[in-house]
Amino acid sequence: MYHPPRPHMPMDLFASEPDPDDAPDPRAPLAARMRPRTPEEFVGQEHFFGPGKLLRRMLDADRLASLIFYGPPGTGKTALAHVIARTTQARVASLNAAAAKVADLRQVLAQARERRHRADARTVLFVDELHRFNKAQQDVLLPDVEEGIILLIGATTHNPFFSVTSALVSRSQIFEFRALSRDHIITLLRRALGDAERGLGTRNATLDDEVFGFIAEVSDGDARRALNALELSVLTTEPGTDGIVHVSLAAAEDCIQRKAILYDHDEDGHYDTASAFIKSLRGSDPDAALYWMAKMLEAGEDPRFVARRIVICAAEDVGNANPHALILANAAFQISEFVGMPEAKLALAQAVTYIACCPKSNASAKGIWAAEKDVREGRTLEVPEHLRDAHYPGSKRLGHGEGYQYAHDFEGHFVEQDYFPSDIVYYEPSDQGHEKQIKERLDAWRKRKRDRQSKNESSG
Repeated sequence: MYHPPRPHMPMDLFASEPDPDDAPDPRAPLAARMRPRTPEEFVGQEHFFGPGKLLRRMLDADRLASLIFYGPPGTGKTALAHVIARTTQARVASLNAAAAKVADLRQVLAQARERRHRADARTVLFVDELHRFNKAQQDVLLPDVEEGIILLIGATTHNPFFSVTSALVSRSQIFEFRALSRDHIITLLRRALGDAERGLGTRNATLDDEVFGFIAEVSDGDARRALNALELSVLTTEPGTDGIVHVSLAAAEDCIQRKAILYDHDEDGHYDTASAFIKSLRGSDPDAALYWMAKMLEAGEDPRFVARRIVICAAEDVGNANPHALILANAAFQISEFVGMPEAKLALAQAVTYIACCPKSNASAKGIWAAEKDVREGRTLEVPEHLRDAHYPGSKRLGHGEGYQYAHDFEGHFVEQDYFPSDIVYYEPSDQGHEKQIKERLDAWRKRKRDRQSKNESSG
């Protein structure tokens, strides 16, 4: 039986024993109507909710602890809270941290304590946008979380290690949600299209296979965006003469106001575009590099994939010609990891244009490739006695470290000393950018070593 909420009291999200056959609200968006009702209906996050994985085992055994769900929008955080609410024996209440006040929170906690005292029943409190609670509000939760009066499920798009107090984090299991894969999204789309009770099954609609793929790509791993795009495409397409609503790629492009881009994530389109991007960076063409990056991002490519290519280019193709390039590339990678799209593309664009315009040198890359080749092909060199570790008891008896000269004790912080056979050279700096200065300095050092070696050979 439905009980209206008391004035000024937070509304229970679900009844303590919800009926799995509850009729969905036909006015709700498709994404809300298609929320999973059972663990078997939940799609994605197999790394912690697949059969036999930690959270699935905890739920099956009804041994849940307080949980923090962290990840991008539309990846199933609220949906999984619904599944847990339908599965657990606890009472479930809900708050949105953006709108809730401390008074609302205290009332929910008071109800939970009363329920625990009266019926020995625990309450699940689902807090959406947990990061929006300030420290004082989060601290209010602590005693009841610690005593087990409430089982907290907090959902946030922000890294909880930065946005949630350490005390609350330490008392909760953290589960990181990942963007849904293309196959996950297509599974959800097909399910919604065929579901006559909650989905679009009564609409007599069909989609070309390429439309499923297009919607999955433009949704960027967000199930909510994908399902809403599907609903809009079906509802705004007129039935044909046969009464069938046929959603073509052109119709989907028109409804979503976005053109389909030829870019197969696992085939030639993916690799060819990434190759063009890298070669444009290496070839110092910022305009081409920006275009190929834009194509990848618009097609739904993971910005972290793009960022990794930028970091590799900074190390391999710019190298010591401009050491700042790798610093900027790494910053762009971190921003793509923690900020996400669409803002991350600004940092990626800055890194791309900077690196494309840098002087180029692959001397350090060629150096490690040459050294690796020697190691693999069997050139084995013993560590000279004077370079061996001399910090443990007995090392001096073995002669380790004897004759080693500490470079900082000499003028220019350099001393002519053998670290390696002088006839082997791996790193040959170019005359590009900052590396030109490195080349001048290294050439002078190498000449001093050669002169000393020649002098020793002459005196010998």
